[in-house]
Amino acid sequence: MSRPRSPRSPRTPRSRLRARAGTALGVLALLLGASACATGEPAAAPAAGAASPDRIDPLPDTPTPRLPVTVPSADGRQVTVDSVERIIPLNGSLSELVFSLGLGRNAVARDVSTTFEQAAQLPVITQAHEVSAEGVLSLRPTVVLADRSTGPAEAVEQVRAAGVPLIVLDDAKKLDDVGARIDRVAAALGVPEAGEELKSRTARHISEVLAKLPPAAGARPKVAFLYLRGSASVFLLGGPDSGAPSLIEAAGGEDAGTAAKLSGDFTPLTSEALVKAAPDAILVMSKGLESVGGVDGLLALPGVAQTPAGLDRRIIAVDDGRLLSYGPRTPQVLHEIATQLHRDAK
Repeated sequence: MSRPRSPRSPRTPRSRLRARAGTALGVLALLLGASACATGEPAAAPAAGAASPDRIDPLPDTPTPRLPVTVPSADGRQVTVDSVERIIPLNGSLSELVFSLGLGRNAVARDVSTTFEQAAQLPVITQAHEVSAEGVLSLRPTVVLADRSTGPAEAVEQVRAAGVPLIVLDDAKKLDDVGARIDRVAAALGVPEAGEELKSRTARHISEVLAKLPPAAGARPKVAFLYLRGSASVFLLGGPDSGAPSLIEAAGGEDAGTAAKLSGDFTPLTSEALVKAAPDAILVMSKGLESVGGVDGLLALPGVAQTPAGLDRRIIAVDDGRLLSYGPRTPQVLHEIATQLHRDAK
């Protein structure tokens, strides 16, 4: 479950959300699910030039890595990579980058949040969203990619102690992080030119989506990001550090949690908090919505039905593995959010 980075995402205040939700939720950023639109409207089509939600659109030419390279890890180390023949990305957003750069054939494992079609046959090396050091080492990786929410820390250190190059990346939590994240993964894998190409393509697709937004007319609709796990009775309202505000604002909305002056990433969902937030629309992850019984189940939660979003049944659901990934499929996410948020715009 990133960055939610579980998947959001969590993995994106994922580590803090994971602590709140308990071990039953696992790493917040490792998210599962299939894309769905819960408003009763037809599902949004992918943005122009983008792949379908269940597939990665790799660069047309397979890059040739230039190795060795020594790159900084977000935890302060310098890591030298001599080979990318056996890559293990430890979350879905990193897997997305590896495959998008054209190095998917070198990936030898996946985590539970990696749900796109091309990686479906890879062995899973996480247990309840936690990394299995034994599983990782058994596959003889030549490089491992992680981020700050990857855990447990003991497993990460065990992989490093075995002599495997392991690079930690900062979590991506806003649109401005997309380009830098692509650059860092591409540099770690010895394919900086492919990184530039992927970064340019992704920026172009984001621009295409934003260019199609309807002109602003009056106040922006308020959108509340809710993190739901009904099976664990976890119901949270996103704040300014949840990872969702950047997407909401880019899609033409206003983050309701930020407007309500919440702090941090998430706060327990209460009737009082929802009344204060007064969202016009609610953004959720698909699996989270399923876990509460769909739109009707969500409306049964305290206070939801009394919000403008509840009265209008304006619920936007996006695949868990893509919502807060902040990578090459972010243009699709923006398109889905914007299409549903402005579905009545002329």
